[in-house]
Amino acid sequence: MKVTVVGAGNVGASCADVISYRGIASEVVLLDIKEGFAEGKAMDLMQCATNTGFNTQITGVTNDYSKTANSNVVVITSGIPRKPGMTREELIGINAGIVKSVAENVLKFSPEAIIVVVSNPMDTMTYLTLKATGLPKNRIIGMGGALDSSRFRYYLSKALDKPSNDVSAMVIGGHGDTTMIPLTRLASYNGIPVSEFLSKEELEKVAADTMVGGATLTGLLGTSAWYAPGASVAYLVDSILNDQKKMIACSVLLEGEYGQNDICLGVPCIIGKNGIEQILPINLDENEKALLAKSADAVRNMNADLKSVLA
Repeated sequence: MKVTVVGAGNVGASCADVISYRGIASEVVLLDIKEGFAEGKAMDLMQCATNTGFNTQITGVTNDYSKTANSNVVVITSGIPRKPGMTREELIGINAGIVKSVAENVLKFSPEAIIVVVSNPMDTMTYLTLKATGLPKNRIIGMGGALDSSRFRYYLSKALDKPSNDVSAMVIGGHGDTTMIPLTRLASYNGIPVSEFLSKEELEKVAADTMVGGATLTGLLGTSAWYAPGASVAYLVDSILNDQKKMIACSVLLEGEYGQNDICLGVPCIIGKNGIEQILPINLDENEKALLAKSADAVRNMNADLKSVLA
């Protein structure tokens, strides 16, 4: 199985790193526009092989899409990262043109590939990729919910003082500081609702911390996070390549589901060899429905800025 990661920056390289260590794919191609950058990252990663025991072949290339031919999955991380004080939404004008060009180029050599979009603002870039390529919606997946949900589980585990792997929790809605919806009502610790252990105030704080989880790291690091995003992409790619049928919150085109149309938004999906294999319904309460509608409105407003790119 072959995976191409476009953008060899922190997130792209971290993604390639996890895919290789876990043996998810036999071949990974890192592509970047900066001369020698992807080659250097690939060489550095390959020099870990004898000490860590992985057998994945990692290749780095500078803007040569022919080397990505016959990829099963293409991950798009291209674009500028978020800077301190910058929202994901502010990135749209810069990253839209980059993502559209990348999607069109990879499909020339891998017409059957499933595309995973990581570039921000992620929901809008997923929608752009879908509209620009004309691919069926199962083959365009926005990776945001997997990351947001992992952060939600982290904050819940801290509040509970229990291992995060024992916590089940999901974030739906837009992948943005004000648009994501941590489903505290449905979160559980080994099958027991977390509300049995945490007060309403504690759960509200967990939700608030989750929503600014990315911004918190950007403030500390001076740029976007990369370890958790890279691992979240690899987790998603693993479910595709190995047909694991995992339930993962992903940004997908909605056509009536959750009362929304013509928008890519984070909802629980079954992920397998065909990409998005099923969109799962959740019985949301009235407050959660209202929050999802508000989130959709915000994402739809950002999508309106794509008119010039898609023209």
